[in-house]
Amino acid sequence: MTFSTLTGEGVSAATPTDPYGHGTHVAGKIHTDFERGFIRAEVVNYQTLLECGSLAAAKEKGKVRSEGKDYVMQDGDVVLFRFNV
Repeated sequence: MTFSTLTGEGVSAATPTDPYGHGTHVAGKIHTDFERGFIRAEVVNYQTLLECGSLAAAKEKGKVRSEGKDYVMQDGDVVLFRFNV
């Protein structure tokens, strides 16, 4: 599984990770601060996100769910990690 990272500046990176890893483990592969300060993961399926048109629209339609550290990432998940360090 590859985890793609996008920022507001359009910078991106692709980080390979273990398929179907737990949220904190996957977050830690991207950046150790994500794992250390993990609060929750806001998750939506990629196809659902495309159908809604934006993350904000997906949230309005109740399609984004909040998952904890034990959530096992699935292929096609689009994730916004909430963390505090």
